[in-house]
Order: sequence, then structure tokens, then C-alpha cells
Amino acid sequence: MNEKYTEVLSQYELEVLNVKRGRGAWLCETNQGLKLLREYKGTLKRLEFEDQVFSQMEEAGHINVDRYVRNKEGELLSVAEDGIRWIVKNWYADRECNLKDSKEVLCAIERIAYLHKILRGVEFKEEWNLGSILVQQPAEEMERHNKELVRARSFIRNKRKKSEFELCVMGNYDTFYEQAMEACKGMSSFLETRESKEEYLCHGDLNQHHILMCSHDVAIVEFNRMHKGMQMEDLYHFMRKAMEKHDWNLKLGMAMLETYSKVISLSDADRTCLYYLFLYPEKYWKQINFYYNANKAWIPSRNIEKLKDLEIQESVRNTFLSRIK
Repeated sequence: MNEKYTEVLSQYELEVLNVKRGRGAWLCETNQGLKLLREYKGTLKRLEFEDQVFSQMEEAGHINVDRYVRNKEGELLSVAEDGIRWIVKNWYADRECNLKDSKEVLCAIERIAYLHKILRGVEFKEEWNLGSILVQQPAEEMERHNKELVRARSFIRNKRKKSEFELCVMGNYDTFYEQAMEACKGMSSFLETRESKEEYLCHGDLNQHHILMCSHDVAIVEFNRMHKGMQMEDLYHFMRKAMEKHDWNLKLGMAMLETYSKVISLSDADRTCLYYLFLYPEKYWKQINFYYNANKAWIPSRNIEKLKDLEIQESVRNTFLSRIK
């Protein structure tokens, strides 16, 4: 094992049994279970914020998260001789949620709802008002994305010889851009007129990679984008990924909403928020944005297929949208 990591781990009350390389980190088998060692580039205040939230969550109910481990000095950060800062946190030797498995998807949704319920009970502290927990409102993000769509279309229009991807964009642009405009306008109006302005802590980056399927439970990890906002954005991000994998299967979509509602009831405002989030053609924007910011001389054939698939899925997607409005 590299001496640097040995040096860092020696700062903890851990007996290290085995170490192996993970994704940009080190997975450490210890006498206190599996731990993850990773370089840290954020602020100490951010770490303290997350740790304090985890502490309140533990008191409120049982949920598996990747809580930080303090070193022998009681600190969340450990510094190596070269000045590089490291963190150690609890980890799980389990696989990511399989979005193609409907049962796993519904199991994940239930835990997301339970996470949200616990986070709603976390007492927010004034010292947590950090820049990292203040995020852009969805309507503002939609407006920014719409401007990017317009720039990309203008670029394509001015090209004499267009590629297959560019011809595909010109063929379906109006349909998706109209949805983008309607979603942006609707979300702006919703945010201005909603009765309750109350916001809660959200995970901030909920996808299948951050939901681990344990043998008897589910673990939710990587809270580095946790912020104060609308929890429906968390639900939307995970649901959209699952719905795309299942070609916008209406039965699964309704089952996910019903599963979530059993833990936290969805209000009319929640459903309205979800509707405008789902209405925005986010995957279409991602494909166009990738094209515009990448090497436009060559677009992978898979990206062309994704663009065409979006057209094919439009009717079933619209059916789902009509049910949640």
C-alpha cells in the first residue's frame, strides 16, 4: 500500500485489514467495517454541516448513509505531510440500484421518501447558510438551458452541410423547445404563486449510482450536493432515470408515486412541481448541449439514436405527463 495512505489511515482508530483501489478513492476493510478513504477539496464548514445533519438523522430514525469518521484528534479532515487533505467515511460493499428491475426501483423510491421524511425533521441552523446549500431555482435553470438550446439551433441553422445529428435536431427542435418554454413559464408561475414557501434539505444528486442495494436494506450515499430546496427535485431526478429505462411505462410511474405517497403524501403543489419538472425535455437539452460544447465534427452514433428515441417515446411520455398534472 502507498505510504501516503498508510500515513493518513494511521491517524484513525482503525485496524486496517485490506485496502483496494475504488473510484477515485481507497476501499478499506477494517475492524470497524468497510470504510472509504478519499481526497477532499471542499471546506471544513461543509463537512461539519453534513456531519451535523447525519447526527440529527441518526437520532430521528434508521437510515444507512456514508457518515464521516473522525480521526484520533476528533477531526473530520486529516492532512498528509504533503498538505493534501483526506476524509474517511463509512461505506457499503453493495451494488448500485438496478434501474431495469422494477422491484429495486420501488424499493429505492420507498427509501427516498423515508430519507425526505427524516430530512424534514432536521432542525436547520443559521450557521448552515453556506453558499453550497443555496442552489439555483429550477425555473432559472430552465431559462438558462433554453438560451443554450437557442444558441445551438442558431449555430446549426447557419451550417451549409449538416450531419445526420444536426438534421435530426432541425426536425424535432420545435416540439421540444415548445415544451421547454411551457415548462419554464409554468415553473416560474408556480414558484411565484405557491402558498407554502417552506423548503427542506434535499440530497441534491439522487440517482442509481448513489443508492446501494444492501442485503437487508438500502444505503444512500454521496451527500456532497445536499442543499435546502424542493424535495420533489430529488424524486424527479431518480424517477426520470427509471422512466427512461422503462420507456416511460405508465404503470411503473404511477407505482413509484404511490410508493412515495405511502410515506409522505404528495400535495397538489408537489404534483404541479413534478409535472413541470417532467415536462422539461431535460434529456433533449443534454444531447444538444453535449453537441454544442463538444467536437461538432464528430457525434457518436449512439447520440443520434438517443435523439431519435426521444421522438419515439414522446407519446408514452405525454401519457404519463397527463396523469400527474
